[in-house]
Amino acid sequence: MTYAYLRQIPGAKNLTIQQKEVIGFALFHEIEIDREVVEHSSRNRPIGERKQFEEFMRSMKDGDTLIIDELWTLSSQVGELIEILICIMSRNVRILVAGKGVSIEKSTPIGQLLPLFERPKEETRARQSGVGRPKGSKSHSKFDSMQPVILEKLKAGESVSAISRELGVSRSSLKDYIESRSLKELVDNTFIEIGEPLQTEIIGDDMLICPFERDQKRDDLHNKNG
Repeated sequence: MTYAYLRQIPGAKNLTIQQKEVIGFALFHEIEIDREVVEHSSRNRPIGERKQFEEFMRSMKDGDTLIIDELWTLSSQVGELIEILICIMSRNVRILVAGKGVSIEKSTPIGQLLPLFERPKEETRARQSGVGRPKGSKSHSKFDSMQPVILEKLKAGESVSAISRELGVSRSSLKDYIESRSLKELVDNTFIEIGEPLQTEIIGDDMLICPFERDQKRDDLHNKNG
């Protein structure tokens, strides 16, 4: 199974740009994408609170392929990113980084991974100066938190006017937001949407190497104590 994974993060590349990169890469290399997955979450949300993302990662099996635009799509934290890569590669899942044209597999030498941890120059300058944002990104909007709901209503065929009335917001502002994020274009594609994650409980005091094995650890702990 080949998955295309996109993540909507305020201030980062919007979904349409990520989608173009991933699909363009897949077409060029004649790779057929079986399922597209999009997650909506804040940039700094810890991995332990991205429950549905964890469930998605646990669902991947030996021989699957995951295509992403860039490595930082998975997490903006270096420590979490390393854990995620360990988990994915331990399942013998291949990762294709479309923006770099790189394939990451279980046998990939660590030396080949290090350059992928370099952030784009535009983002580095923006972080250092505190001004501006990476090319292709969008400024934060009050509608970002409503985006999963907006997408669902657009998919259901509701008009912008109807959605604005239901959400109690300005129609013109909502229309501008939908157009700036190309949400109608996204609706025309088939996505498995990972919505707002739920809180997850902490299992004992263990520092887990792989955060996606939490449910198994919970079951093992319960059986041991039962």
